Amino acid sequence: MAVRSSEIQSPISRRQFLGRSASLGAGLSLPALLASCGSGSPGSTESQPTAAGGNSLFFEDWPGYIDPTERESLGTVDRFKKASGIDMRYTEAFNDNAEYFAKIQPILGAGGRIDPDIFPPTFWLAERLIRLGWVDKLPLEQVPNLANLQDGFKNATWDPTGEYTLPWQAGMTGLAYNLDATGGRDIHSVGALLDPKFKGKIGMVTEMVDTIGLLLLGLGIDPSTLSSFEQAAPAFEQLEKAKSAGQIRAFTGNDYVDDLSSGNFAVCIAWSGDVLQLSQDNPKIRFVIPEEGGVRFADLMMMPKGAHNRDAAAKWMNFVYDPVQAARITAHVQFISPVKGVQQELAKLDPELAANPLLFPDEATEGRLRNFANLAEDVQQQYDEAFSRITGA
Repeated sequence: MAVRSSEIQSPISRRQFLGRSASLGAGLSLPALLASCGSGSPGSTESQPTAAGGNSLFFEDWPGYIDPTERESLGTVDRFKKASGIDMRYTEAFNDNAEYFAKIQPILGAGGRIDPDIFPPTFWLAERLIRLGWVDKLPLEQVPNLANLQDGFKNATWDPTGEYTLPWQAGMTGLAYNLDATGGRDIHSVGALLDPKFKGKIGMVTEMVDTIGLLLLGLGIDPSTLSSFEQAAPAFEQLEKAKSAGQIRAFTGNDYVDDLSSGNFAVCIAWSGDVLQLSQDNPKIRFVIPEEGGVRFADLMMMPKGAHNRDAAAKWMNFVYDPVQAARITAHVQFISPVKGVQQELAKLDPELAANPLLFPDEATEGRLRNFANLAEDVQQQYDEAFSRITGA
């Protein structure tokens, strides 16, 4: 099991983040781990009783998903601690869904309890955790600001009843490129990932949904229509050939930002808000939704089975679903907020950012984005095994 990172007193941004190494543990790939877990229904896993009270909270998050305290400006964590009196612990140990699953699987799979009260898996992993029965229902009756949830996030396929998840951040998967490394060439197409001119300078992510999703779009296949492995087989073949040919420098988690910044990656698969943050310091780093389209994603707040501090978690969720507070977060992280009213509040802080279609997609931008299908468990396992075999995970 990967070692949990130390507590972060002053949250770092994604552009400052250095990759954390972690293994899938016990010599098992993610598909093997998932297969070993069996299946279940919500509430089927035994655990210690859930603690409702307490005056503390532990949120284990992705890097750069919060605004930090800077000089006299309090970041969200510190504003919440001051407003609520809750002693909040906030860490950034979530670098990759597969890594994190491997860390929690031996504990939750055995009916134990992990330390975080809240953690934010991406939608596809969230759906699996619900199916396995490893998460508790959220205390939504204590979150009046739930009324501010954007309509587009309601009745989501990963959590149809809306009882187990609350969207934290959302965004789009597309391409990032470094103009210094591309020789000044702008990138517009998924085909750039396979361009021999960039051999050895291409980055792919370890998230199967994002890598295969983009490759499918490049092949003219809508990833939202998938129901079998055969439909996606051309993308897996394309990926395998690219790796064998030396086209791909590395498969990475969130730490791809370092290779992109240094120019080790000329072009890579990337997530929108990361690159918007990076481009503030280096305008030669850019993000683009490929002409073939991009892939939507959402990371979701969840409570693991037997979470210690339900009341404190409810107060946190209510706090960050206040549009004023959510706008402060969006101004820093530059991902898509699931909270109504954020655009109006952000316009008071940064009118240019509030007009950015990567943060507030207009109809034309939405029309270029696709979801990745929810697959049957046996089909999902085929995808995971094929991807793991190619990436070496």
